[in-house]
Amino acid sequence: MDEYNDLLPEEGEQTPRRPGAELYEWLQLFLGCVVAAVVLFNCVARLTRVDGGSMDNTLQDGEIMLIWSLGYTPAQGDIVVLNKTSVILSGWTEPRAIVKRVIAVGGQTVDIDYAAGVVYVDGQPLEEPYTKEEMYLPPGPAMQGTHWEIPEGSIFVMGDNRNNSTDSRDIQLGPIDTGYVMGKAVLALWPTDCFGPV
Repeated sequence: MDEYNDLLPEEGEQTPRRPGAELYEWLQLFLGCVVAAVVLFNCVARLTRVDGGSMDNTLQDGEIMLIWSLGYTPAQGDIVVLNKTSVILSGWTEPRAIVKRVIAVGGQTVDIDYAAGVVYVDGQPLEEPYTKEEMYLPPGPAMQGTHWEIPEGSIFVMGDNRNNSTDSRDIQLGPIDTGYVMGKAVLALWPTDCFGPV
């Protein structure tokens, strides 16, 4: 019996750890972090990069943003990222994410007076200090509409750089089904001089 007691660790003494136990704990921690990051960036928030100048001067080409996805419902004035995978616009070789501003939501109407450079939603003129410059009538037939009725479950989007933006005015896009909305841009991350809320 005394021999058995000699084998037991004395009170306050640590039981020797098995070889590799610490490595196993670090591996568990690492895998837990990976799973948490995957869930975070697929279900809650994502990172995306602005591609092109359609949101000048609000967002710059190449800017990296955090977008919020969880429980998000598009609202007028929000900057959203759209995954319009069914469309390849002029100059594209493959579908890509589109960053635009929500002008109207389902059930609203949009009218554009190009002569005055004014956008109306439900008959009310929008105050748009974020636009880059005065808007003019785009050339060609694809974007010459001036009145839209937005179906329920859709949004009407435009770029802040109205004269260099392919958006819901274009017959290839039109009002966008909200199922294509990846989320709302909430924070500019890079470059550092652009860091801050969007």
